[in-house]
Amino acid sequence: MPTDRPNSAERIRSQLDHPVIDADGHYLEYQPALSRYLRDEGLDAETLLDGEIALGVGTWGYTGMSEEERRRQRATRTAWWAAPSANTLDVATATFPSLLAERLDELGIDFVVMYGSAGLVYPIIADDETRIRACRALNRYAAEAFADHSNRMTPAAVIPMHTPDEAIEMLEFAVGDLGMKAAMIAGLVQRPIEDPGGSAYNVWWDTLGLDSAYDYDPFWRRCLELGISPACHSSTMGIGLRRSTSTYMYNHIGHFAAASEAFAKSLFFGGVTQRFPALRIGLLEGGVHWGVGLYADLISRWEKRNSEAILTYDPRRLDATLFQELAGQYGGRLRAHGLAATPLRPGDWAADGPHDDFAALKLTRKEDVRDRFVPNFFFGCEADDPMTATAFDRDRIPLGASISAMFSSDIGHWDVPDMKEVLGEAFENVEKGWLDSDQFRDFVFGNVLRFYTDTNPDFFRGTVVEESVATALASNDRA
Repeated sequence: MPTDRPNSAERIRSQLDHPVIDADGHYLEYQPALSRYLRDEGLDAETLLDGEIALGVGTWGYTGMSEEERRRQRATRTAWWAAPSANTLDVATATFPSLLAERLDELGIDFVVMYGSAGLVYPIIADDETRIRACRALNRYAAEAFADHSNRMTPAAVIPMHTPDEAIEMLEFAVGDLGMKAAMIAGLVQRPIEDPGGSAYNVWWDTLGLDSAYDYDPFWRRCLELGISPACHSSTMGIGLRRSTSTYMYNHIGHFAAASEAFAKSLFFGGVTQRFPALRIGLLEGGVHWGVGLYADLISRWEKRNSEAILTYDPRRLDATLFQELAGQYGGRLRAHGLAATPLRPGDWAADGPHDDFAALKLTRKEDVRDRFVPNFFFGCEADDPMTATAFDRDRIPLGASISAMFSSDIGHWDVPDMKEVLGEAFENVEKGWLDSDQFRDFVFGNVLRFYTDTNPDFFRGTVVEESVATALASNDRA
């Protein structure tokens, strides 16, 4: 995309009467500095990940394998060139917070929440001690690297989630000791199956809510007590159908959305949003179209499978006499093969129903589904995502809801070959008539504001957007 487009980032920003808050930028760790923090935690940066990576991000050592080894191990092809290296200025901008702070006005961004790149990997390291030490090192690195620029950016702490105790300890270290105010959690935890029996699977994926190995309520409660809105940035590359040994794009497309969908469903059906209505969860880098679909699916399924509606499918309600009459009238050649009392299999009659998968949630109306989904989940959408506007389509979304889409630049990664183009790509939603100015304001400002201030009203205190945030919050209170 050309850099001299008429609607440059600076021009677009100058036309807006509100700030632009980036909910998901990425920094590239400066290895010499990160290595020191790793050494302080007793880790060697060069050998840190050898043999320690969980399957979900691919197969460690892929590049050193022969084609035969990759085939035998079903080694998952992951990214090889992951940064826009030809754009040296942007690579340096993602690496050095001082340069990013200097360029934010040029990018049309007022404030940005930054996520580490190693942070996508460290929380899922298999070895317990290594995982915890690596996350501590990265959090210490981030807190120091961004300390001088808190008015324009803040880094997200990395929180491993293998157990609630581990997660709480790291959260308290990041918030209490390091002063961090944003957090990224691993939404999936790989666990071994203790007795696989005849199953082809020897691991399963804990999504921290429904059917979890642990009760994570203490962690969610501690997030609220500390004013943290945790964000999920989990991968499903290497899991299930995303195990191509040759093609990264086959494994990559949709993988963040798949992880977030599993996580969101788990929290909903596990009753987490019911027990913690004030909890705000970020689901990053997967877009929002799947979230709109999930919300609609939850409502449509509740309407057809709730405790009363499920009785429609009770096999005992089938009128066998009427069925026989219809079989005699219309069965034709099919009836000549034998006479059955009903078209149902014998096992259907013996089923120990009725089962209401929503029963534990005590939903009495479809508005309850809305109230336990819409306020709790916020969806990170990259600037060039053409499906972002689906979140604002109140005419088609059940109960006229609007799903909370947040502007997420993903600067620092290959998705963004030129940082200066990000705001322009997002503004194309307005230029093409997909979003009006108020909806665009919610996308790049209002929704991100709510995600953080709903749990921490002081999140933006001391930043360049403090006054605008205060005005917006006061206006919301009056409304």
